Amino acid sequence: MKDWENINNEEVVCYCKGINKGVIVSAIKDGKNTLIEIQLSTNACTGSECKTKNPSGKCCSKDIIELIIIYGNGSEGRSNCTGNCCCS
Repeated sequence: MKDWENINNEEVVCYCKGINKGVIVSAIKDGKNTLIEIQLSTNACTGSECKTKNPSGKCCSKDIIELIIIYGNGSEGRSNCTGNCCCS
């Protein structure tokens, strides 16, 4: 897991869609505090090329949830996420 508190806003979180930390944090500050709300408002975590585009080879859902925990209202932000990857 990355140290999201100390990473700049230009750092890419969702490689499939090219969404950076700043976009996700902005959505969180606008009241989006679940993974589903972040997906709907930013289109992050809606791709299907995680294993090839993300250098870690993993879905970004765990990173987005971590950002919700850090910058959100203290909720876990998991919503209806099941399995290891929420990307469609």
